[in-house]
Amino acid sequence: MTENGRDGRELVRVPAGELERTAAGIFAAAGCEADEAERIAVELVGANLAGHDSHGVVRVPFYVSLLRAGHVRAGRSVEIVTDGGAFALLDGQFGFGQTIAPQAVALGIERASRDGICVVALRNSGHVGRVGAYAETALAAGLISIHLVNVAGSPLVAPFGGVERRFSTAPFSVGVPLPDRPLVLDFATSLVAEGKVQVASFGGPALPSDALVEPDGSASSDPHTLYGEYGPTDMRTPGNGAGAIRAFGGHKGSGLALMCELLAGAFTGGGCAGPVDGPRGRISNGMLSIYLSPRHFGTQAEFEQVGREYVEWVLSTRPTEPGGEVLLPGEQEARTKAARLADGVPLPPAEWAAIQEVAAEVGAA
Repeated sequence: MTENGRDGRELVRVPAGELERTAAGIFAAAGCEADEAERIAVELVGANLAGHDSHGVVRVPFYVSLLRAGHVRAGRSVEIVTDGGAFALLDGQFGFGQTIAPQAVALGIERASRDGICVVALRNSGHVGRVGAYAETALAAGLISIHLVNVAGSPLVAPFGGVERRFSTAPFSVGVPLPDRPLVLDFATSLVAEGKVQVASFGGPALPSDALVEPDGSASSDPHTLYGEYGPTDMRTPGNGAGAIRAFGGHKGSGLALMCELLAGAFTGGGCAGPVDGPRGRISNGMLSIYLSPRHFGTQAEFEQVGREYVEWVLSTRPTEPGGEVLLPGEQEARTKAARLADGVPLPPAEWAAIQEVAAEVGAA
């Protein structure tokens, strides 16, 4: 079904099940085992369902290109490099992030549930996708979790006051398991995620007017700033553009991005966004995760009571506009998921066409 979005741009609505089957078929035909292909597809479509289209099926052509180039590998498992019980360093061996990151999360949850706390440092993983999904997994186990992520070898974001790329989009996520109100904070430290620039380039929602920065320091919302020239269904290559994405929140977002690079990249040993000299090497994600069990700290009852009371007090504020509302982190995602499960996932026609082209190239149905 074709319709126009809120900004007037044409959209195609595709049922979530069809999207999953299409994506899974593509990854299976490209060389993944069936279970891994399905897992990648479910995670990507899950991002679309949550409204984070930047981390959804727009990534399918890019993932296939990484697999073909050998930059990401099918069928990999995490390797434990250092094991201190309550902490561990894991190497993802450049496997698909949707395979590697859940393994790292499972280890953190198992040990924090047993011991009260666990710190997991992950390096050399393929693109881990929507980081909030891993906070949601920890919430289901009753755990608080904090996640800092970087992308080694992928400078896309200019620091505050600069125009040249120095940071990756460096996502940050926190999950807090309050009864009846589980909270998930999940955002890139860039003003927009790189995937949102991709979606806009295919004809999706337009970017904010100041999302990007040109080499002369002027603000831009044109995806060509990041990708250079491209055809309607061409692969979007960030290295082809002369500009950068801006950090969100001025110096605050820029500072948080720096810490994500240092803790998820330098500390894990996986590498930071740069320096990048000559041809780029393999791009990989690093993720530093902290898991906390309120039950083990002996504060669960107080944490839940005081936390619930505080959240209700926050929500009691008078809205800025009559009829408006104050939302908690994760509430909009839940609403979007319900709507898209019912009505289908909206995609720009060019994005859907690019996915169908990749399906044809790999011989998927």
